[in-house]
Amino acid sequence: MPFYHTLGSIPPKRHTIFKKPDGNLYYEQLFGTIGFDGMSTNSYHCHRPTQVKEIKGSYSVAPKVAIKNNIKSYRFHGFKVNPEKDYLKSRKNVLINSDVSIILSAPQNLATDYFYKNTDADELLFIHRGSGKFRSHLGNLDFKYGDYIVVPRGTIYKLDFDTSDNRLFIVESRRPIYTPKRYRNWFGQLLEHSPYCERDLRAPYELETNDEKGEFLIKVKKQDEIFDMIYATHPFDVIGYDGFNFPYAFSIHDFEPITGRIHQPPPVHQTFETDAFVVCSFVPRLYDYHPDSIPAPYNHSNIDSDEVLYYVDGDFMSRNDVDVGHISLHPAGIPHGPHPGAVERSIGKTKTDELAVMVDTFKPLMVTEEAMQIADEDYYKSWLE
Repeated sequence: MPFYHTLGSIPPKRHTIFKKPDGNLYYEQLFGTIGFDGMSTNSYHCHRPTQVKEIKGSYSVAPKVAIKNNIKSYRFHGFKVNPEKDYLKSRKNVLINSDVSIILSAPQNLATDYFYKNTDADELLFIHRGSGKFRSHLGNLDFKYGDYIVVPRGTIYKLDFDTSDNRLFIVESRRPIYTPKRYRNWFGQLLEHSPYCERDLRAPYELETNDEKGEFLIKVKKQDEIFDMIYATHPFDVIGYDGFNFPYAFSIHDFEPITGRIHQPPPVHQTFETDAFVVCSFVPRLYDYHPDSIPAPYNHSNIDSDEVLYYVDGDFMSRNDVDVGHISLHPAGIPHGPHPGAVERSIGKTKTDELAVMVDTFKPLMVTEEAMQIADEDYYKSWLE
């Protein structure tokens, strides 16, 4: 995270004595990335964060691949994924490669009796339906429709929902998720031409400092397995922390679109990046204002990237017969573009109300068995006239 944040109580210096009111020490933990070379946070715990009582066992959550080498365009009906009471069980892998997993989730739970930690990947949670509180060992965030929550790997967290009607689009990344580097200066500050700035990013605002001993279940994901680990102390026992590595939220509604006289390329919609894929936000915006402009996107060849578009809300001008919760997959190696009639319909239009999240990967995506259960296998023919 390219800005500094502190919450709670911390000592004046790192790696120095920091005492509790009773005279005993708080326990410092460095929560870092890329060894000791990436972003990090120093947190201070009531108890040693290393006390494992028992490892009860593990179970596989490895996705099952249906199509390994795919060149076919697909549409998936995301809202056909059945709701599940449990958050982890609700997470359905639909598209995967060695860098990223794209997941649909419809959890019904209002609260869980366990904590979750993903040691394999950063997570980008997009809240399509639902609201509630994201609770973590580094503090809490309120979330609602349209929020992205960036969760660094290793964060211990829970999601408490307000209702049982929840829909999430999740991107699980084996690479750290950053803000786009072209929108940052050499100090890490977001520049004036960025479509959002630090004011739009919501850092955790409250800590739950639970000074408790007992048995606390943390479900830890490692190499596509979930391990049930029993800790001797509450994982939310942090009295304070500071640094650059922590979860944060950003609303898609705070993304300020970049427009021009003629049609702008997809990179202007870029919101997050890794060295393996990018995430873009398509939001309501004014159309191009050249007198002869064609607002619909031009045909383009996906030579280097698979393109995944998750349709959130509004009128999707370039597509025929797409609806909220649909996902389109346009694989690398072939061109794609507006559906028949979309170009003609767009001429003379002045704005769009579409809302969508796009993921472009640099490695081909494999299609899972879960995805094929909600697939429209004739979508690739939808450009025929």
